[in-house]
Amino acid sequence: MTALSSAAKVQLCLEPSAAPVSFAAAELALALRACGYEPEQVALERAAPAAPAPGLRVLLLLREQALRRGLPDTLAERELEQLRAEGFALATGSSARELWVIGADVGGLMYGGLELAEQLRAFGVEGVRPMQRSPHFELRGTKLNLPLDVRTPSYSDMSDSGQAAIATVWDFEFWRDYLDQLARHRYNLVSLWNEHPFPSLVRVPEYPDVALADVWRSRGRFDEHYPTTGTGLVTAAMLADVEVVARLSIEDKIAFWRRVMSHARDRNIELCFITWNVFTYGADGKYGISPELDNPITVDYFRASVRALFRTYPLLRGIGLTTGENMGDASFEAKESWAFASYGLGTLDAAQAEPERRFRFIHRQHQARAQDIASAFQPLVAQPNVELLFSFKYAQAHVLSSTRQSFHDDFLQSLGGFRTLWTLRNDDALLFRWAAPDFVREFVRNMPVQGSAGYYFGSDMWIWAREFLDREPSSPRQLEIDKHWLHFLLWGRLGYDPSLDTERLVALVGQRFAGIDARQLLEAWQNASLIYPLVTGFHWGQYDFQWYIEGCRSRPGPAQTQSGFHDVNRFITLGVHPATDNVPIPRYVAAQGAGEELQGTTPLQVAEQLLERASAALEGLERLLRSTTAQERLQSDHELRKTLGDIRAMALLGQYYAGKIRGATELALFRATGAAAHQERAVRALTDAAQHWRAYTRQAEAQYRNPVWTNRVGIVDWAALTAGVEHDIVIAQQPAGTPAH
Repeated sequence: MTALSSAAKVQLCLEPSAAPVSFAAAELALALRACGYEPEQVALERAAPAAPAPGLRVLLLLREQALRRGLPDTLAERELEQLRAEGFALATGSSARELWVIGADVGGLMYGGLELAEQLRAFGVEGVRPMQRSPHFELRGTKLNLPLDVRTPSYSDMSDSGQAAIATVWDFEFWRDYLDQLARHRYNLVSLWNEHPFPSLVRVPEYPDVALADVWRSRGRFDEHYPTTGTGLVTAAMLADVEVVARLSIEDKIAFWRRVMSHARDRNIELCFITWNVFTYGADGKYGISPELDNPITVDYFRASVRALFRTYPLLRGIGLTTGENMGDASFEAKESWAFASYGLGTLDAAQAEPERRFRFIHRQHQARAQDIASAFQPLVAQPNVELLFSFKYAQAHVLSSTRQSFHDDFLQSLGGFRTLWTLRNDDALLFRWAAPDFVREFVRNMPVQGSAGYYFGSDMWIWAREFLDREPSSPRQLEIDKHWLHFLLWGRLGYDPSLDTERLVALVGQRFAGIDARQLLEAWQNASLIYPLVTGFHWGQYDFQWYIEGCRSRPGPAQTQSGFHDVNRFITLGVHPATDNVPIPRYVAAQGAGEELQGTTPLQVAEQLLERASAALEGLERLLRSTTAQERLQSDHELRKTLGDIRAMALLGQYYAGKIRGATELALFRATGAAAHQERAVRALTDAAQHWRAYTRQAEAQYRNPVWTNRVGIVDWAALTAGVEHDIVIAQQPAGTPAH
């Protein structure tokens, strides 16, 4: 496209009644102004047949509007017909002064407008590239545990991030910025997770006194660990000492969440609430409600609550549950029967009352019994305006472990004609700004499309609200989705379009950090980030409470240490991710002793790969910082300084784990052979690892307050964990035959 004079007018022609399209138009106007042009919004019906000379015209049209108007010669009708829901086409018009954005629907038109705005910022008007795109996955969501109140906790409340987020989730400015950013990243679903949200969200006509006024947070003393089952999260001691975070009646709360859902709709995002099952926090004891499956009052209460939730929130798309935690040792049949009689029938009541409204019912399941569940929920399955979706933890708790996963194979076979939402759990990169485009792209391409409705991406160990640990915080504190902007962008954009290339990502990094060598920065960033799957793919604790890489710890049981620190002995004994070709240390040692040739990646090769990635990241940072421009930017750009600091911290962490894995391997060889050379190498490697650990924690503590209390592995205290790091050397120095401890 020919460049225009900076004085040229640009007409934005659209039908402004659809809020998502207006959002895209506003983004386009900003991008055009950044290019030096002056945009003017014009209603479609008033648009002239051709662009006015010497200006530019941008038309935003739904597919039907474009077909009625007549397509430009550069776009064939069959190309538009191939667009799926939320797809778009971007084309030049009959002249070089006209751009067409055509959406298969309102969501697609919004995404097409956002795509054009991004291209304008990255490449200018003359660099716009025509394209047609349809979403790779239909649903691309986030998983956000929702800490509504000490009386109605989420699974993640017992943590510093949970306590900090209670006030945030009642702040509309947070939701506005969060949802706007999600739309830019092509997410179209937000799943809000709470064990029993109803008292904080709705007044149930049959049980009106369950509704809670105000928002409370406890000032009491918390324990380090709470049950992983989600029980015991509200105690008398917590309720005895509370502060009122916000004074809101239940009517105020309803108005608040309606406003949030309205803004989500205006960004082409649907909201679902995901609960567990028979948790009764906030309602226990009222009207005879209790957490027993055989209590008919409880069954009726949940049915009425689900029905009231849908009636209260016309924009709510769905609800989900799991027949797991807090249901004790009840049989499969008893659990599913209870779930249908409560949640299932409540949803059916709402769906039958509003036959034109579409509902989703999400059943989280970790076994291959989808058909049995569907049979138990048959009346809901038969309801025309309800879709029963299953949900499965695709990578257990560690999406940053391997681009290939294998846990879903049997589950996928059991689905029959049903579909699933994959839960993508990131309980890995919580503190540091992670970004590895090649990893995410390959991961997404490896995910099964057949039988998939899509995915939601999030954590149980962290609540992605506002950051709360930065030593130099902004005011208000930065949204986590802004701090981790590229990480969230990758899972949204590549889920929509896995062909999004490195060139575009380099351009986006360049926009974020103007004047910096963006390609070099992204390369260093990716090298540091790839340390996570290298380590967690080798040292595999599949659940969130079994492994947290940034602290080298878990709960004490999985660690087999009192502190929860994963010492050199645990690095010898813990297995590898089943979908990798990594060779566990005991298997490697046995093969060495037998003179057997192994297939796969050995522990020493994993250590070498870690060193290569860490060194490449650190060398990339060093080259980047040789630039005078970079040095000047560091003085004034807090975000750039923190990003480079995070990359450095991840690289230093990689050096630590390289030494640890090498030391563990050599120690295992020494124990098997008694050869002193192996012990010497083990001590040397673990001594080096300790030096890298100290460098890592110095870098991390320069940016973040520590210790930090997490709900799954407890208190992560880098200074205290250093004692475990140093004790690894002592373990390696023990004579042959000394019991491992």
